[in-house]
Amino acid sequence: MRSRKLLSQRHPALYFLAVWARRGRRHLDWLFDGKRYTSLHTTEKLPYRIKKHQSVLLKKLGESDMQLQINKVTNLKIAVKEVDGIVIKPGETFSFCKLVGFPSARKGYLPGMELSFGEARPGVGGGICQISNLIHWLVMHSPLTVTERDHHSFDPFPDDGRVLPFGSGATVFYNYRDYQFTNNTKYTFQVNLWLTDKCLEGELRIDTELNYAYHVFEKDHQFLKIDGQFFRKNEIWREKILKFESGKVVDTELVTKNFARVTYTPDSYKDIV
Repeated sequence: MRSRKLLSQRHPALYFLAVWARRGRRHLDWLFDGKRYTSLHTTEKLPYRIKKHQSVLLKKLGESDMQLQINKVTNLKIAVKEVDGIVIKPGETFSFCKLVGFPSARKGYLPGMELSFGEARPGVGGGICQISNLIHWLVMHSPLTVTERDHHSFDPFPDDGRVLPFGSGATVFYNYRDYQFTNNTKYTFQVNLWLTDKCLEGELRIDTELNYAYHVFEKDHQFLKIDGQFFRKNEIWREKILKFESGKVVDTELVTKNFARVTYTPDSYKDIV
């Protein structure tokens, strides 16, 4: 059965107006929500590293145009400059969209891949979610508090060398789908990002060494077929581990449960009638 198009898909002008209304609301939030947003960048690195991660720049995703992946690298180079070296002091909030700003062609952004309305399609600035995905993975390994995070409502491509658990990313769309976290600790943190020939790399640093660390892992991963459609589910958990007591686990918590539609046929799945 054919799915009905949303009103905003049938009338693009309504979609345009809705987007800019939401963007206007977000600008008002930034002015009046009472949060202290971080803005200080420094090239001097804080002394202790909490976590480092890297993600591959160019991947062949299904039948998508590889040029969108190539353009994405340009987009990442522009956006990384706005985030690299950002310092998050006690009481401050990190806002990805506030730091990076609107990804316009005037700033040099190119059409990259965006996931919207259930499909992958070109959009100026597409692909910079790779940065927010990486930062979220770093933050999950720290005592920082994630206060705003969105993730895609569907999974468009089969896994191809996936390293991180499904659903562990953070999508952004300027500016009403933001990625934010707040520093509710007494410590100062820093996010550093850079690109190599093959990877986007990043690290989270801190001014004081912690006596604990975090381990993030996946549970209960499954593909399901329900009423002829494919879905994917899992849970993401986190353990807090004492570093100097033989890796003793002192806390285990459920971070998130994921359930999303899949737009491809998985190799194996559980058929639920």
